[in-house]
Amino acid sequence: MSRIADGVPEMIKAVRDELRKGADQIKIMVSGGVASQTDPLESIQFRLDEIEAAVEEADHWRSYVLAHAYSAEAIRRAVSSGVRTIEHGNLIDAAGAKLIAERGAYIVPTLVAYDCLKRRGPGYGLSAYSLEKNEIVLDAGLRSLELCRAAGVKIGFGSDLLGQMQDDQCREFLIRSEAMKPHEIIHSATVVNAEIVQRPGQLGEIVPGAYADLLIVDGDPYKDLGLFQDQGAHIPAIIKGGRFYKNELRH
Repeated sequence: MSRIADGVPEMIKAVRDELRKGADQIKIMVSGGVASQTDPLESIQFRLDEIEAAVEEADHWRSYVLAHAYSAEAIRRAVSSGVRTIEHGNLIDAAGAKLIAERGAYIVPTLVAYDCLKRRGPGYGLSAYSLEKNEIVLDAGLRSLELCRAAGVKIGFGSDLLGQMQDDQCREFLIRSEAMKPHEIIHSATVVNAEIVQRPGQLGEIVPGAYADLLIVDGDPYKDLGLFQDQGAHIPAIIKGGRFYKNELRH
């Protein structure tokens, strides 16, 4: 799942090793996290030369670096060093959002993760320390969306949910609707995400040359994002690569 790299030589070695083993992109942690027990959210992780080394090595492989980051300072350091995508970014400020937009980078909020951890985390043994940190990023989540929208940042779509919590992932659509319009959220989950993973024109849209990956929705999600809830109950057909994987359409 992860490895520790201290100093530029170790960073270069780690990035090269992961890419040789088949990684599509490199994720680094440039601030503390919610679940981790020994690092506060505002902690700064990796020096600038370490981040730059990771970015340079990934670029050599035509790949890119994404960074787990919460604090405004951590976000600025990462993006200034060439990081292409910020994951989470709840504690971003206006200056950080402007910098991301200027650099043509992306941000991928994962607001449902904190909503889910608040509701279900205690039952899974999440510590009091983690729950306290979770409240901080939960409270800041929608504000981060507003700042990024105002700055013109391209916003991707993610959930950051693992294991048994994955059944909550589509709540991200509903949570974001408090700060974004339905068409913006759907665009985020399709076209913007395709750009992030370097597959524009192949994923996320119905155009000549794209993969035939389609969802057939029973209703208009531009008017009702609830159609993405209930574990696919309102999606009668799923097509991947031109092949039906679910087909409940009436003939």
